[in-house]
Amino acid sequence: MRSREGSRQYEMTSQNFVVFSIANQRYALNLESVRRIVRAVEVTPLPDAPEPILGVIDVQGQVIPVVDTRRRLGLPCREIELSDQFIIVQDSDLTLAFVADEVLPVMEVPEAQVASSDRLLPGEGMVRGLARVDDGMIVVLSTERLLSREEKQDVSSALVEAVEAMQ
Repeated sequence: MRSREGSRQYEMTSQNFVVFSIANQRYALNLESVRRIVRAVEVTPLPDAPEPILGVIDVQGQVIPVVDTRRRLGLPCREIELSDQFIIVQDSDLTLAFVADEVLPVMEVPEAQVASSDRLLPGEGMVRGLARVDDGMIVVLSTERLLSREEKQDVSSALVEAVEAMQ
């Protein structure tokens, strides 16, 4: 949005987030990293996958690892329910599915209302920041940091082994 104030021009930018809930807490992922959202389906276990991986799903012929989002966020684990949804994301290395209790509408948040985690929680954690919205705060997650480099390598290796075993 551009506005003219006196002779100065300024541009207000915003970020778009896919907002979802887990255990009544709201989280968000940058819309640019989300490929699609699908209803929960049966997850096939993936031998030798790292701990946060529940298994894999087949989405239009693509085998996608499913991350146990609850476990990754330190929340109590539970079985996947039919009402759950999978958020399919593309990070720099892998396509992954994150389990969510509910996916809410896409939310546009002015950048001024998004606090970077560098100022709040220094380090390389999975929290990218916090978004202040009218009805509270939303934890913004980084898709690139939800799995460590080693875990991503382990997932890739387990996927290759599983595909080779099927042939």
